[in-house]
Amino acid sequence: MDYSARLTRWRKNLDLEFKRNRERYQFLKWGMQAFETFKVVPPGIGIVHQVNLEYLAKGVLSRPSTINSQPSTTFYPDTLVGTDSHTTMINGLGIVGLGSRRH
Repeated sequence: MDYSARLTRWRKNLDLEFKRNRERYQFLKWGMQAFETFKVVPPGIGIVHQVNLEYLAKGVLSRPSTINSQPSTTFYPDTLVGTDSHTTMINGLGIVGLGSRRH
């Protein structure tokens, strides 16, 4: 947090976040467009681990598949990569969570 004790602090901090990490957010935006199950929570939405637990976590995902020329369903675990130190709290739901905090 660069700005505090001002009414405009939230907006100024958010603007700095996007400015400092523009390339990262462009890459994540590309990922959302390229992969059907790839979701991104942008800054300013809320506490990341709470958003993950309440809105994004699926636990187990599935997709149609074929085994021996027969229609089937493939099930696979939900995964998460986050940049918040609390990201791995999602592991409590059995979701593979990896926190990737920058310093």
